Amino acid sequence: MKKLFLVLVILFFMIGCTTREKVDLVLTNATIYTIDNDFRIIEALAVNQGKVLATGTSKEILSKYEGQKTLDLKGKFVYPGFNDAHCHFNGYGVDLMQYADLRGTKSPEEIYEVIKAHHEKFGGEWILGRSWDQNDWQVKEFPDKTKLDELFPDTPVYLVRVDGHAGWCNSKALEMAGVTSSSKVNGGEVLLKNGKPGGILIDNAMSLVYSLVPQISPEQHEKGLLAAQKNCFAAGLTSVTDCGLGKSAILLMDEMQKEGILKMRINAMLDPTQENFEYFVKKGAYQTDRLLVNTIKIYADGALGSRGALLLADYSDNPGNRGLQIESQEYYDSICQLAYDNNFVVATHAIGDGGNRLILDTYAKFLKGKNDRRWRIEHSQIVNPEDFQKFGEYSIVPSIQATHCTSDMSWAEDRLGPERIKGAYAYQILLQQNGWLPNGTDFPVENIEPLFTFYSSVFRTDHNGWPEGGWPMNEGLTREQTLRSMTIWAAKASFEEKEKGSLEPGKYADFVVLDTDLMTATPEEVLKAKVESTWIGGEKVF
Repeated sequence: MKKLFLVLVILFFMIGCTTREKVDLVLTNATIYTIDNDFRIIEALAVNQGKVLATGTSKEILSKYEGQKTLDLKGKFVYPGFNDAHCHFNGYGVDLMQYADLRGTKSPEEIYEVIKAHHEKFGGEWILGRSWDQNDWQVKEFPDKTKLDELFPDTPVYLVRVDGHAGWCNSKALEMAGVTSSSKVNGGEVLLKNGKPGGILIDNAMSLVYSLVPQISPEQHEKGLLAAQKNCFAAGLTSVTDCGLGKSAILLMDEMQKEGILKMRINAMLDPTQENFEYFVKKGAYQTDRLLVNTIKIYADGALGSRGALLLADYSDNPGNRGLQIESQEYYDSICQLAYDNNFVVATHAIGDGGNRLILDTYAKFLKGKNDRRWRIEHSQIVNPEDFQKFGEYSIVPSIQATHCTSDMSWAEDRLGPERIKGAYAYQILLQQNGWLPNGTDFPVENIEPLFTFYSSVFRTDHNGWPEGGWPMNEGLTREQTLRSMTIWAAKASFEEKEKGSLEPGKYADFVVLDTDLMTATPEEVLKAKVESTWIGGEKVF
């Protein structure tokens, strides 16, 4: 009897010792880049209630946890979900519903064929298109309205340049908007040809026509956001910063997220409207597990490709032109004061060295030295050597988009000349100022793929390997720096580094599984890398 009792006690003890905690998900046999402070690589992790519960070896995790779902990843590579720190998610979704895709077109003639086919298929009161770029054409000059008038004499046409800072219109659209040779717009320009509007509107002048474009219905808007989300998930994105939104778009996103159909995590920057100031800013930051509203987005200047970026000296290829300052100094001061008083972030688009100096000096008046307000300059594309240190002196965050470097490199020096180009796309110099920086794509200005961001950051060439050795390679980021810029530093830019951006216990289980090790892959292998699956809060979304 004693022997039987002893056996039962031993069996009870053994069963008790092997009881494992039940969790929602266990990943094993993987190469998991945690992107923690030590850049640790682990084999396995356990997920419960949407968050990482534990990390370790496969043996350690399997001995402690029993997953409702257990995935043996057979050596695949896991990274924190990619976070696009600067994009236009809402605009991309709207574009998918309304606009013909003109990206990569090699001539105006090709564009005419695309928009004719688009209009024949979808119809509509307007003909809309997005992403033409005259720098991709044999004749690298702005087009005019002549052929558009011939093809579409009675239907308004509005085609947005790839950077979103120039619009190409026909006479019908200009007539409806009341645009004439005497039209003047602060922070914008109506380009004339033979003394009359030629069809190109730069920066703020675009609003003359854009304000007339019919808005999509709420149903189409929702459909567009879901289409955008689907494409982002396929690319491995789990978070985005949407740079400039109105109240209605943000409320729609919030509603869709609470319904459970919009799963993307979104940092929604505000357009600088009085409606947004009253509804959001003066009430303080708004945050849920999927949505954050704590930033006002404004513009200092235009874009380099359309020669609207504000420069300290004339464009090298356009003497007499220094670009555009979008608003007055008083305007920038008023926005900064509002944000400062309400503990909001200011994020300002600044491309040219004049635009960057303007905003660095404006921020400095309010920040007055080191701080943790994380005010940002979006793009930080061309900086005068005398101004780089201001990012560090005032803790100003340079928010970069590495694919702009490789998209612009074939013509940027024409705009800037051999000296100014040394302060352009200078990511290592910018990184040294605060020790971190966020990275994004600016889609739909560029493609949405974060792997292209990685490629451009590290290799600094186009996808054919030109120019050999990178442009210039000394300003490229390392692989580790690049992964941090796309994950934990992107989260830090929005004050969310404690919730996401690395795969550590207590953080959201947002991750992407790739078939490729980005830390060792060749340039060709990075471009061919496949997203195997994308997960948000431990839920498979792709």
